[in-house]
Amino acid sequence: MGLIVRASDLYYRYPKDTVNRHGEKFRGKPDPTPFNRDDLYEVLPMLGAVMDALDRDDQKTLHQAEEIMIRQLPRFIESREEVYDFLVCSMRDLLEEA
Repeated sequence: MGLIVRASDLYYRYPKDTVNRHGEKFRGKPDPTPFNRDDLYEVLPMLGAVMDALDRDDQKTLHQAEEIMIRQLPRFIESREEVYDFLVCSMRDLLEEA
């Protein structure tokens, strides 16, 4: 699907880590690199990958995934692949309930 999430698609505003802007971003598993949940340039590709895994492209699902990332994602989950797995599993459970 290759969904591209833009900053204007998100509900919240995030700071930008301009120093690391052009560094490697999440492209899939495996990726043990720590995830910076406070960096727009990290959040965009992560949420895009989650939406791809769910095969969804609606704003409601995107905002729900964003809410889970902000409010429910435990701080001990640090790597990009762990964040990805947590978001995908949480969203699948949420979508199945609906």
